Amino acid sequence: MPPSSIRDVRPSPIAGTWYPGDAKLLASSIDSMLDAVPHIALSGSPCGLIVPHAGHRYSGRIAACGFRQIQGLSFERVVVISPMHGFSEDQFLTTDHDAYATPLGAIPVDHAAVKAISEQVPIDRIRADSEHSLEIELPFLQRALVAEFRLIPLMLRDQSFEGAQAVGNALAAVLGTLEGTLLVASSDLSHFYPQPIANKLDHRMLDLIAAFDPYGVVSADTQGKAFACGHGAIASVLIAARTLGADRVEITGYGTSGDVTGDTSKVVGYGSAVITTSHLH
Repeated sequence: MPPSSIRDVRPSPIAGTWYPGDAKLLASSIDSMLDAVPHIALSGSPCGLIVPHAGHRYSGRIAACGFRQIQGLSFERVVVISPMHGFSEDQFLTTDHDAYATPLGAIPVDHAAVKAISEQVPIDRIRADSEHSLEIELPFLQRALVAEFRLIPLMLRDQSFEGAQAVGNALAAVLGTLEGTLLVASSDLSHFYPQPIANKLDHRMLDLIAAFDPYGVVSADTQGKAFACGHGAIASVLIAARTLGADRVEITGYGTSGDVTGDTSKVVGYGSAVITTSHLH
């Protein structure tokens, strides 16, 4: 189904507030953020990203440090896993719409893949949700990738390690390969600590991510040793990526809201990373 023929599109609740609502302004803003960060010589082919999800003004620069590493590439399908910030009785959710809308166009949802995943883990469909943490990544994907892609959107209310294992294993089983697929975990880091404390907590979390340690990511958050509001999303992506042959995580950026606002008394931490595999060419 070409994007132009999609009629049932999830409306954006955050365009114009969390990021620019005008298509030209949004494209220009994202392009300038991507242009401002370096492309890293990676040890393998990029197959996954971990990126923050605050408003582009606050975390866009750090998100760009991750998205820059896939700029100019194409993927047939992109999995975006985020936390579900709003209340839901369901553990795992996806959209019931056929596409997500951003000012840059509609992104079709791969409902066949979502259906296959839901045969292994219970995924509930919702309409007109207000979740920002999944959508905020989409304009970056639309500008960084050179071809259209199908989206597999998953939102986690259950972010336990058991939940992450279930989602990660189901994803790996359905995808079967990293070929043509990009896995994206949406997560910020610590919230509302003074900047020096946030820096210590966040680097502890980034060390666990770099160590490819999904259990450590979830346990650190559960035990209050380090924080990531999307710890389950990160763990799910790490589990799926590892199962399908990914072998390295490289941290690409770190900063806090205090770097942007100048208020370092209570900051939110942002980190980005790229997952690579040496098995793809």
